[in-house]
Amino acid sequence: MAGKKRAKSEAAHASGEEYWLQLASDFGVTGAKIVHPSTVVTGNWVRWKCMFGCGGLGSNLMCPPYTPRPAETRAMLDEYERAILFEASCKAVKKIAVKLERELFLSGHYKAFGLGAGPCFLCDKCALDEGCRHPRKARPAMEACGIDVYATARNNGFTIDVVRTCDDPQHYFGLVLIE
Repeated sequence: MAGKKRAKSEAAHASGEEYWLQLASDFGVTGAKIVHPSTVVTGNWVRWKCMFGCGGLGSNLMCPPYTPRPAETRAMLDEYERAILFEASCKAVKKIAVKLERELFLSGHYKAFGLGAGPCFLCDKCALDEGCRHPRKARPAMEACGIDVYATARNNGFTIDVVRTCDDPQHYFGLVLIE
């Protein structure tokens, strides 16, 4: 029985991009696409908005000033051939990014790396001096690393607009890089 289950799992992993999108759907995304990392836009201004407009600055290791700068992020993105850009609820984005990253890693994509949205909420207070207590679950937000989420989402056919009122739809995105 275990051999049949393993064979089925290996066949599913071998099917590639369709399987990845189905897996993302199973994890709860509202939309997902395979994209080329060159469509992911980075900019210095994004990190500045994070630093001068968000109350999370310096409060945890997944936010500036602890996260990579836009140039470092761009260099890392350029080392990949594909990515899954997905939309999900605010609280689910980072969890889904971690789950997808793990599944891709286990299926042989050892460079898989996920990014989420928004500040980290894994601890009440971050252990800034001791290092992350949850390195297997914590992932930086795309915007904290200088990724222009609006331009990236729009480049890839997703809808995202500035939220002007509490009644406006909110869109949260994650990214899992794949080699």
